[in-house]
Amino acid sequence: MKTIITGDRPTGRMHLGHYFGSIQNRVKMQYDYDTYILIADVQALTDNFDNPDKVRKSVHELALDYLASGIDPKHSHIYIQSLIPEVAELTVYFSNLVTVSRLYRNPTTKHEANQKADKFGESGESITYGFLGYPVSQAADIIALDGDIVPVGEDQVPHIEQTREIARKFNSIYGETLKEPEAVLSETPRIKGLDGNEKMGKSLGNAIYLADSEEEITKKVMSAVTDPSKIKKDDPANPDICMVYYYHKLLKNSNLDTVCSECKAGSRGCVACKKELIKVMTEFLGPLQERRKYYEEHPEEVEQILKEGTMAARIRAQEVMKRVRKSMKLDYFEE
Repeated sequence: MKTIITGDRPTGRMHLGHYFGSIQNRVKMQYDYDTYILIADVQALTDNFDNPDKVRKSVHELALDYLASGIDPKHSHIYIQSLIPEVAELTVYFSNLVTVSRLYRNPTTKHEANQKADKFGESGESITYGFLGYPVSQAADIIALDGDIVPVGEDQVPHIEQTREIARKFNSIYGETLKEPEAVLSETPRIKGLDGNEKMGKSLGNAIYLADSEEEITKKVMSAVTDPSKIKKDDPANPDICMVYYYHKLLKNSNLDTVCSECKAGSRGCVACKKELIKVMTEFLGPLQERRKYYEEHPEEVEQILKEGTMAARIRAQEVMKRVRKSMKLDYFEE
């Protein structure tokens, strides 16, 4: 059985973009692969090094969202990055195999650095080693557990290619020791935000969270962007540029054909359409929120799941590091 390595940084609760973009696929794949799901708390500190309380709290929230979404601890190992010291060790070794100029050429890193500069007015001189070296750390996460497959969005492909480069360079110097993982692109396109932005994001304020109450969903959906040409209730509109219709389609509303035809004909008002979406969305999230409530009421069970997942990941990483140290002639006292 091939091994999948995937995960997220704990920076807050998960939203529909996460669910349709990655989690839904993980739930399907966990029965056919040896699945390890990383809670990347060390990498979360890249942007939150001055707010460790936020990261610590988000570790628990992320675990709850995983379990609520259908990640089954009988088939998936959910583990915490900072509790796998072998990953930190491997990161140090890998840092000698990558030049600073190569890290700057990573298009995803470059894009994120430009975003930080635009948002905070920072210069390149203020970028931390942790931020620039993120792809090296990610490579260690994947390779330390002998990952075969990494499901990713398109923006993460450069990181996986850099991971493969690192594995190749290591093997060329020290002998065939490490696997080269393969990226598997998500079949789901990036999920748009309520405001029509091409990406649903926490920082953009355009997200529906998996744990949102009906009241929160109602408030957000009622503010969703619709066809600006529809001024009056009876005006015909174009559903293809309406975010309300977009979510009706995303959630597979059984009434989708009627929603589309009535919108085009001008026989459906935006308020009525949004109220129907609120109902569809609440029903869709209901089972997830019921599971989340169970785990919220049984924190000791969540803790045990994380302990067992982390132990499984660490045992695997220890075996990989035995090979690494032997290849690097660092196995001084190992039998």
